Amino acid sequence: MSAPTPETAESSDRARASLEALRTEIAKAVVGQDPAVTGLVVALLCRGHVLLEGVPGVAKTLLVRALAASLELDTKRVQFTPDLMPSDVTGSLVYDSHTSEFSFQPGPVFTNLLLADEINRTPPKTQSSLLEAMEERQVTVDGTPRLLPDPFLVAATQNPVEYEGTYPLPEAQLDRFLLKLTVPLPSREDEINVLTRHAEGFNPRDLEAAGVRPVAGPAELEAARLAVAKTSVSAEIAAYVVDICRATRESPSLTLGASPRGATALLSTARAWAWLTGRDYVIPDDVKALALPTLRHRLQLRPEAEMEGVTADSVITAILAHVPVPR
Repeated sequence: MSAPTPETAESSDRARASLEALRTEIAKAVVGQDPAVTGLVVALLCRGHVLLEGVPGVAKTLLVRALAASLELDTKRVQFTPDLMPSDVTGSLVYDSHTSEFSFQPGPVFTNLLLADEINRTPPKTQSSLLEAMEERQVTVDGTPRLLPDPFLVAATQNPVEYEGTYPLPEAQLDRFLLKLTVPLPSREDEINVLTRHAEGFNPRDLEAAGVRPVAGPAELEAARLAVAKTSVSAEIAAYVVDICRATRESPSLTLGASPRGATALLSTARAWAWLTGRDYVIPDDVKALALPTLRHRLQLRPEAEMEGVTADSVITAILAHVPVPR
């Protein structure tokens, strides 16, 4: 690969600085949760989608709203409920009595950043309405495909599947999420910080008053994506990613391992992470850093392993410890 020109390097540095500023803006509204913030930035760079999972009240929705407020992008929100219909998401044909014709009314999916709030509280039929949009960046209504805006990102939140009133996401849809990010309960120090902010007048429903401002837009995002695409990947790193994914398919604790889509996703996120950390090449530590959020939702545990307390994260961690690391 040829060496980057000074102009290219300068453009890459500016794009990286704008995304670092994005993280700073989000921190004005959300205390802690750095891994989740990083995951959202990585997904933006990779043109992927994110599934945020955590118990109620850990700022999953606030995190996505803060991201939207920090970007000069159009954003819409859908509150997923048991009675939500697929057409409520994608749009539908509406009869116009004045023209005696049917016209298409776009649904909220026609946006740059779609917040699918509590996505697992709606039945699988409505969940599946996002499959085509997430994979092909288009929606087909009455046999006519309609392209979605670019960029397009689905940031979905869900409560743990053990909670009442939830529907597990189909495997086909889970595989279309680039990352599954767990949003844990805050540490004692972070929780004190949250309460202090609220005592000082912080209103999570008014991010503008909190000082959250747009610091990046489509131009900066496209420059960053072009820079990530130029991040080099050696044959040894590509083989390392494949070996990790193949090991999941051979694990005795799993009935379903990572697909080739999972392998390409892991390589893509590792490149984005390498660029964010200031390198133009991928190292094994980049792959290890993104293995859990990129692969955990693509694995299916055997019932007996699940009863013994085995988790997808523990399986991936064990695989990372045993797969030979390229020098």
